[in-house]
This record gives sequence, C-alpha cells and structure tokens, in this order.
Amino acid sequence: MLTIGTLARQTGTKVQTIRYYEQIGLMLEPGRTEGGQRRYGQDELDRLAFIRHARQLGFPLGAIRELLELADNPQQSCTDADSIAQRQLKQVEQRILRLQALKKELKRMIAECSGGSVAECRVLEVLRDHSECLTAHNEIGA
Repeated sequence: MLTIGTLARQTGTKVQTIRYYEQIGLMLEPGRTEGGQRRYGQDELDRLAFIRHARQLGFPLGAIRELLELADNPQQSCTDADSIAQRQLKQVEQRILRLQALKKELKRMIAECSGGSVAECRVLEVLRDHSECLTAHNEIGA
C-alpha cells in the first residue's frame, strides 16, 4: 500500500491534484488507516497513470471521465472511446492551426522591424493594431 506522497512521486502528480481528482470523482476515495491516512494500491496507481497520460495528450477532465467509465466496463464497444479520441484530435488540429497563424504573424512582425527607434517599431505597431489579429483569428475558425 502506498501513501499519497509515494503515489504522487511515482506518478509525477502533485498531492493536491490527487486530492482534487478524488473530490471530483476521477479517483475513488482510497482506503484509510486507523489514523485516517490515505492508502493506495496498484489499481489506484494504474488509474492515476491513466489520468496523467490522458492529460498529457490534452484530454479535458470530462473526456477523461468518459474514458474511465468505458475502461471500467470493458465489455462495451470501443466506438465511444474512438469518438472521444477523434474529438480530441480535432481540438489538437484546431490548436495547431491557431499556433501556425500566430507563428506566421510573429515572423511577419519581426521581419518588418527596421531596428530603428521605438517610435518606429513595427512589433509595437502591429501589437497596437488589433484588427489584423482579429482577422487572422477569425480566418482559422477559432
């Protein structure tokens, strides 16, 4: 059996995060010693590792909850899990498009800088002009 500190170290998760996951029901309430100290076993370690990996892949907590429910019922079809992963992939692709647009804008802004005085600074000028940013943001559907 593991303490919460040991569980945190083994999974690279903060103790507060583990407690939060327990509060919102992603992690089940652990067993406790007579003194009230939390104790975790391999099942909790595996579940927390699952949550951590899903978070690293950018899944929101709601999707992780859905995935855990599916994982807890292995007889179900994996169609729902595939749908959740497809939804996440679409979100990632949209973020990539936004980041590519940001990269393009930053490169343009830097390339147009003459290196003169602040009064003539293209970087500051572009940052003051929100219309171009809003246009680029709307073009990518964000």
